[in-house]
Amino acid sequence: MSRDTRNAPSRPGTTPAGPSHRGSQIVLAVVLVGELMAVLDASVVDTALPTIQADTGASAAGLQWTHAAYALALGIGLITGNRLGDLYGRKRTFLLGTGAFTAASLLCALATGPATLIAARAMQGAGAAVMIPQVLATLHVTFSGSDRAKAFGLYGTVMSVGSVAGPALGGILTQADLFGLGWHAIFLINVPLGIAAVVLGHRYLTESRDRQAQRLDPLGMVLSALGLLLIAYPLSTGGALHWPWWTFTATAGGLAVLVGLVFQQRAKTRKGGSPLMVLSLFSGRPFSGGLIAQLVLGVLSGLFFMCWTLFMQQGLGLSPSRAAIGFLLLTLAEIAGAWLAMAAVARHQRRAPQAGALLATLALAVFHQLASAYGTGLSMTAMALPVLALGLGLGMIGAPLTDLTIGGVDDAHAGSASGLFNTATHLGIALGVVLTGAAFFAHDQTATARGADVVDAFTATLPYVISGLLITWALMFCLPRATSRSLWR
Repeated sequence: MSRDTRNAPSRPGTTPAGPSHRGSQIVLAVVLVGELMAVLDASVVDTALPTIQADTGASAAGLQWTHAAYALALGIGLITGNRLGDLYGRKRTFLLGTGAFTAASLLCALATGPATLIAARAMQGAGAAVMIPQVLATLHVTFSGSDRAKAFGLYGTVMSVGSVAGPALGGILTQADLFGLGWHAIFLINVPLGIAAVVLGHRYLTESRDRQAQRLDPLGMVLSALGLLLIAYPLSTGGALHWPWWTFTATAGGLAVLVGLVFQQRAKTRKGGSPLMVLSLFSGRPFSGGLIAQLVLGVLSGLFFMCWTLFMQQGLGLSPSRAAIGFLLLTLAEIAGAWLAMAAVARHQRRAPQAGALLATLALAVFHQLASAYGTGLSMTAMALPVLALGLGLGMIGAPLTDLTIGGVDDAHAGSASGLFNTATHLGIALGVVLTGAAFFAHDQTATARGADVVDAFTATLPYVISGLLITWALMFCLPRATSRSLWR
């Protein structure tokens, strides 16, 4: 293992020694715990949403924003969070973000109404946006060679498993009603984990930064945030309002702002400034193709898992703990798929995640047929086989996609690459969640409906998810197909 000495020194003229083997394993554990908390909280509310609605009186839009406020704040802030780490040090920024995330988690647990919960969730997402860009960058400069590939594989596993373990954990904690806390307990679990990550991180993380980064890019930050908001907000509310004219205007305006952001970043690069993004990264097919594939996968995750949660509880009438069984099956299968792909990717490269995408597509096609045929009578036993196949397929995508996308990026651009990859992931999830307003919450009453109406809404979303998986499969043709790392360059 080797440190990136071009990025690392905290004092001029000194190069800190790399961490010992034991120290590097603790570093791996600490940053992955931070990533796990962030991913869990993107989905831990899923199985608790009906209980939160009953307790707080949240509307359909309130349910979406309980989820989307976190994911959107996270997605918007990730690129800026990455730049903070490059400028001020990844260790310092990771600890700051973890502390803010932990404090916001406590505020979520203390919330009593939808407005305060949504505000606290947005604060939580902002803290995570500062914390998690440092994870991939730290792994990139701490490990090298096969150790880096293994670390990235574990990162991909955490990402995949966390997204489905969150709903299982949320359902179990909500149903258990520990100490009478109900759904509030799902946020309290972050407090001891966050404190431990800060303490151990302070002790074992080694500071690193990008010496080429000069300063923040305020205009780029404003343009990226404005563009994403103008796109996400009408998507989240348009379906319930029957798509008034302003939703299309706002979306078009958001796209125009993002195009302006690209031109602004190019101009800043030509003038020798310090742009928010390293645009040269997009010249490589593995990075650009893998990044778009990860964005699409995030959209599918945000859309499917929220809809599946509502389908199981409001459509099939399952309790949160019973619904958690479905997520538990998916989690176990996803772990198996991740390890299978990690073992196969060194030899088969892009074919491993592509096989996972096709398996997941087949599983959802079978799921669609079962839901259409059995309706509200669909049992957990009947769902088990397609759920296990879906988890296996998703695990085969998530674990190797990270390494195949950014494993060959130059160390000098590790921070920017990891920030963009994380942005694609979490922004995709946020967009997927808000797209439920168009794909699932087709009518105002759907959020409070039960039975056949919810089953019909769920089956109507599955063709979108299946189509997205096929698009993901096609995009992965941009990834390396040979074992030689020279193809990255």
